[in-house]
Amino acid sequence: QVQLVESGGGLVQAGGSLRLSCAASGRTLSNYAMGWFRQAPGNEREFVAHITRSGGNLYYADSAKGRFTISRDNAKSTVYLQMNNLKPEDTAIYYCAARLYLSNSYSQPSVYPNWGRGTQVTVSS
Repeated sequence: QVQLVESGGGLVQAGGSLRLSCAASGRTLSNYAMGWFRQAPGNEREFVAHITRSGGNLYYADSAKGRFTISRDNAKSTVYLQMNNLKPEDTAIYYCAARLYLSNSYSQPSVYPNWGRGTQVTVSS
């Protein structure tokens, strides 16, 4: 069991940047693969990015590729999502998620048993 708390969301103009943080507690973060998801009103939860336990492999949704960067600092028990060149369609609640066991289905919410409460990102046009 791990507890996750997201922060860093806010209001930004299109083309701007935000860095989201996900602070973990309860268990050693290095044991967990981590993902970022987002959900906009009226939409299903959407995969954004994933990072493996060691941080050696990164995976991104097509919508995030080239603009977003996921990283982790296990010593600080924190995962980050750097978001650049933000677009209005990026507006959503962003959630951090963690999974302990190995899975190839990193883009599927169902493989992540642990979730934060989310942080709101709003991008104005």
